[in-house]
Amino acid sequence: MIYATKKKGESNERLMNRFKQVVQRSRIILKAKRERFHKKKLQKRVIRTSAVKRAEHRARKAKQQYYS
Repeated sequence: MIYATKKKGESNERLMNRFKQVVQRSRIILKAKRERFHKKKLQKRVIRTSAVKRAEHRARKAKQQYYS
């Protein structure tokens, strides 16, 4: 658990800034954003077909760029 206790003579604004820094360093927000929606694991077949489509598209774009 992350927390920040107020130091003697510290303003509330400074305390909030220090807490924000601690949260950013711990990468909690990044992890929450990543895990916000559940993603199914892709099957090997789906990964392979998408890779083939990607390669074909890149080859087509390269050929098109060459002849333009």
